Amino acid sequence: MAHLIRAGSSGRLSKSGVLGATRSMSTALWRHVEPAPKDPILGVTEAFLADPSPSKVNVGVVSISSLALIEIEFLRREYLPMGGSVKMVEETLKLAYGENSDLINDKRIAAVQALSGTGACRLFADFQKRFSPDSQIYIPNAPNGSFFLLHACAHNPTGVDPTEEQWKEISYQMKVKGHFAFFDMAYQGFASGDPERDAKSIRIFLEDGHLIGCAQSYAKNMGLYGQRIGCLSVVCEDEKQAVAVKSQLQQLARPMYSNPPVHGALIVSTILGDPDLKNLWLKEVKGMADRIIGMRTTLRDNLEKLGSPLSWEHITKQIGMFCYSGMTPEQVDRLTNEFHIYMTRNGRISMAGVTTGNVGYLANAIHEVTKSA
Repeated sequence: MAHLIRAGSSGRLSKSGVLGATRSMSTALWRHVEPAPKDPILGVTEAFLADPSPSKVNVGVVSISSLALIEIEFLRREYLPMGGSVKMVEETLKLAYGENSDLINDKRIAAVQALSGTGACRLFADFQKRFSPDSQIYIPNAPNGSFFLLHACAHNPTGVDPTEEQWKEISYQMKVKGHFAFFDMAYQGFASGDPERDAKSIRIFLEDGHLIGCAQSYAKNMGLYGQRIGCLSVVCEDEKQAVAVKSQLQQLARPMYSNPPVHGALIVSTILGDPDLKNLWLKEVKGMADRIIGMRTTLRDNLEKLGSPLSWEHITKQIGMFCYSGMTPEQVDRLTNEFHIYMTRNGRISMAGVTTGNVGYLANAIHEVTKSA
């Protein structure tokens, strides 16, 4: 992690000396800085926006929104506390842990509002560093007693989730080996269209007695990308421990961002706290998930009708916002250079960018660059 160090000078300089020193420092200060490489994901959008072609298609990074238009009178303009909106956190925990969760009722969950899912993951990483400084967080195999990062649903980028039985086996093995599970749940509702069903992995771990951590985000399922609204929660042994853990999380958040944003938190708490608005939101989430599933089927059908020699069944077997197409970086480059279609070079397609208007064009282009593979 980079540290910024503010340096000063104790000596006195004349006016001309100050100006000369400032100019010298200004030119030398950035001389060693090289241009940063393009972000592999956000750089896709930059290239797409710069392309003048009228037939260009962006299936790399696409933002979509399920948020119904609602009228909320935003009167609050003061800072939120470091822990964020209590109401928003309460409603968010119900999504992850269940409406009638004993853990919630027993106040065993330490939770704070975070800067979307990314901020929640970062905040937990600092918490882990402070209180388990010799540990690492793993995705592959690891020593007993390790921290594991898991996607709760709609795995990005593969779109391949474990089955319920596989989650049970994962939970069992992690329990046996004393691992700590930290769930990143950025796409709740986008896998099946049902937020309850998409939280099944977490519920399995809780039933097995794990004390998990969870990062939640409303960027996708409420379209609040720019609002940076999320939640970090840590399941504890009892209420006393939860109070202590929450206080530490708030202390860690203080030098990072001090207070989380209020606007998006009010939107979330208003929708989830109103039964009618929540039902409307759930209906829209289901509608978006069904649309993505439909586009998967249409894309696969189009490729098969074109006589592709390859199997594209993985398009419909995968779930969530992303399709891991299997195309090579070279094939993706051809899509961009010859057909003005943009995606990340690992072949990941954002299915949110596939529409009835461009799916045929996309399928034809994919067929052209893969038919001789």
